Amino acid sequence: MARPAVVLIGAPGSGKSRIGKRIAKSLDLPFIDTDQRIVAQHGSIADIFTTQGEPYFRGLERVEVERAFHEHAVVSLGGGAVLDPATQAELAELTVVQLVVTADYVAPRLNNEKRPLIGGDIEKWKAIVAARTPLYDSLSNHTVDTSTRPATVLADEIAHWVREHR
Repeated sequence: MARPAVVLIGAPGSGKSRIGKRIAKSLDLPFIDTDQRIVAQHGSIADIFTTQGEPYFRGLERVEVERAFHEHAVVSLGGGAVLDPATQAELAELTVVQLVVTADYVAPRLNNEKRPLIGGDIEKWKAIVAARTPLYDSLSNHTVDTSTRPATVLADEIAHWVREHR
C-alpha cells in the first residue's frame, strides 16, 4: 500500500503548502495539499464554513486526508486536520514534520479570506495555535521553524531529513 513520504502539519500560515511543494520537487514526488483538493471540488473554504459550517468542512477534510494517506507523495494538511481522531491515529504510523512560525512573521500573511477561523486576526491565530500546539507536538517526528529562513533552504533540509528517516 502506498503511503506518504512525509506529512506536513502545523499552524495556519506556517508555510506547509509553499515549502511542501519544494520538498516534493526535491524528493521527485507529487505534492498533495488537502485544502487545495477540497477547494477544487467544493469551492472556497471560507464559503464552506459560511454556508455549511465547520463540521461539514471537517467531514470533507477527513475524506481528502484519508485519500492522501494512500498516495506516495508529500502531503500538506490544513491546520485543523489533526483534530480528527482517525487522522491522529493514521499520523502515528507516518513520517510527520511540524512547521512552526512566530506570530510576528505570520501576521502579514493572515490578511486573506481563506482562513475562516482566523479572519486576519493575529490574536485568534495565537489562540488557535496555543490550543493546537500540544497536539501538533505529540504527532510530529520533527519540527522546523519557518519564521526567518528561506523556503528553499528549509525545503532542502526537510527533504534531507526525510531521506534519512524513511
